[in-house]
Amino acid sequence: MNRNITIRTNLLPGDLGYIAYMHGQLYAHEMGYGLNFEAYVLEGLSEFVKQYNPEKDGIWICEDAGKIVGFLMAFVRQDKVQLRYFILAPAYRGLGLGQKLMDLFIEFMMNSNYKKAYLWTTDEQLSAISLYMRYGFVLTEEFSSGTFGKKLIERRYDLNLMVVKE
Repeated sequence: MNRNITIRTNLLPGDLGYIAYMHGQLYAHEMGYGLNFEAYVLEGLSEFVKQYNPEKDGIWICEDAGKIVGFLMAFVRQDKVQLRYFILAPAYRGLGLGQKLMDLFIEFMMNSNYKKAYLWTTDEQLSAISLYMRYGFVLTEEFSSGTFGKKLIERRYDLNLMVVKE
């Protein structure tokens, strides 16, 4: 990473609203997703903040000069961790920031003794899927969907740290 990017691990007022905004704007522009995608993001963020426990959940917020440029959430659900809202502003892709966030996610799992994680994405997220697979996530479920205003394939990827090869 060649910029003065910092990563903070605490939520501040306005963070989740900005994350919803980033998702709405970026996915509409890059993927053609509609308002129902932004509603989906808002619902998930609302669920998260109502249950948020900084002692068990993980948040990584990337900032450049105080502006949010990336985000990743580890939402603990019983014995599994859901990876959610992984996003990087376009100008910050290709700098190693995504890999850094994934390293922090895996470190969080290991330090918290969580062995299993999962995430949902779509077949269009090729770069993200490649990154997830490099960290040991495997495709476990997929189905056709029109949920986000267009036809696509929703996919679930699971990670089991007990079977990940070093």
